[in-house]
Amino acid sequence: MSERQDPDDRETDRQEKTQGAKDGARAAEEALATVGAAHPPGAPAASGAQDAEAAGSGTRAQDAEAAGSGAQTNTPASDGGGGKEHVQALGSGKGAGMDERGTTTPALRRQAALALVLLGIVIIAVAAFTTPWDVLTGGPPDPARDFTAAQIARGEAFDTATSLPSYLSLALTLIFAGVLVATPFGAKVLTWLRGPWWLRVILGTVVITAIVEALRWPLGMWFETILREYGLSTQDWAGWTADRLKSLGVETGLLCLMLLVLVALARKVRRWWIPAAAGAFAFTVAASFVYPVVFEPLFNDFTSMPQGTLRTNLLDMAARDGVPVKDVLVADASRRTTALNAYVSGFGATRRIVVYDTLLQAPQKEVELVVAHELGHAKYDDVLHGTLIGALGSAFGAILLYVIFDPLRRRTKVMSITDPRAVGALMGLMTIGGFLLGPAQNLISRHIEARADVHALDLTRDPATFIAMQKRLATTNISDLTPNAVEYVLYASHPSSPERIAMARAWARLNGVPLP
Repeated sequence: MSERQDPDDRETDRQEKTQGAKDGARAAEEALATVGAAHPPGAPAASGAQDAEAAGSGTRAQDAEAAGSGAQTNTPASDGGGGKEHVQALGSGKGAGMDERGTTTPALRRQAALALVLLGIVIIAVAAFTTPWDVLTGGPPDPARDFTAAQIARGEAFDTATSLPSYLSLALTLIFAGVLVATPFGAKVLTWLRGPWWLRVILGTVVITAIVEALRWPLGMWFETILREYGLSTQDWAGWTADRLKSLGVETGLLCLMLLVLVALARKVRRWWIPAAAGAFAFTVAASFVYPVVFEPLFNDFTSMPQGTLRTNLLDMAARDGVPVKDVLVADASRRTTALNAYVSGFGATRRIVVYDTLLQAPQKEVELVVAHELGHAKYDDVLHGTLIGALGSAFGAILLYVIFDPLRRRTKVMSITDPRAVGALMGLMTIGGFLLGPAQNLISRHIEARADVHALDLTRDPATFIAMQKRLATTNISDLTPNAVEYVLYASHPSSPERIAMARAWARLNGVPLP
């Protein structure tokens, strides 16, 4: 459960790994994550949305995809397009069409570094204040108490099967990002591009994105094949391809917009990190706000939950919880996956609670408990807080680019950040930065998810149904019930199913409710 981790490449926690390759909506979210939008993800979710019933722990496939997106930007060469212009730029020490504002000085970088430190302190303070560090836990988990040996073995087998394509995709993405940052590869690939600077930024982004996607496409097909073998995917290849291309289009469009603004600011403003940081903050907030109504509909159809006892009980529960909910939406997830999930996305006027149509096959009390978890995210404004942290992180990234890019540009053989050929290096830095931030984001996310679990128990006072629901999610989504410690730290955005079950029993003891 969370505020939204959709399926395609980032969904349902462990599903993020299973559904991660599945749900297109999640793909859109990763696109937002690429440009620094709030997710899960971690600062709960890159797009300020959070997955609801993600049962499991691994998200490697998704991380690889998201990282890959970030590393997929390229940059053209000359500004007016001619080789002569490029030679002049080399001779003058400035990129084509740029002035001295495209470069930095030690004094300017020191100013930006000071702002970077101060903003870093603010981010740490906000994260510390909004994250429930003291949330209830249940002690060491015991998978064998609630799951059969066959179920545990199946989860381990699925994790093993998906690990190879996932790690290969991640390794490929990070290696390519390193090449873009540490060598002139990006600049050489993009040198042949012609036209005005803004056109070459766009074309460069498309070219680098195409290269990375071409390299990862076979791994994505491999991963999808595994999902089908385990019964988690219901898509045919046409639908899978359409979702992936649609996700790629959203991602590339957002990257082009972001890089165009960044380069334009660097060409006009000496201390471009100031407007760039403000713009990154505003863009992240705006993206998170419009995500439910602009991006989600590109991948799923949503309908109001039909009138009946379940809908009435859910709306009554929301009213009892003091969370204003006008409607509960149902997503047609079954056309992609058999996995179970629910989520909250957006904030303010765009906030909504969504359940997968696959979840409606579960007993009504379990569905109510899932939604109670989502109400916890809404009640504590988890999406808004995640968006705030993500927006501050985006601003931090913009300033960091100003501080470190000039020392790095010599390796990439570009004149300054205003050189359209620098787009490749920028995308490589974004990819590496996103990967390094992942563990911290997931640590925050796990605590937020645990608080939502406690909220669901406080609201329903039904630990027996909570445990039954967690078992259903884990077995249906084929969660890894004994996650590797390193993988858990690096990739798990939710507590494992055994951890959540142990917490429910601790809650029962604390509240004098019979132990299930």
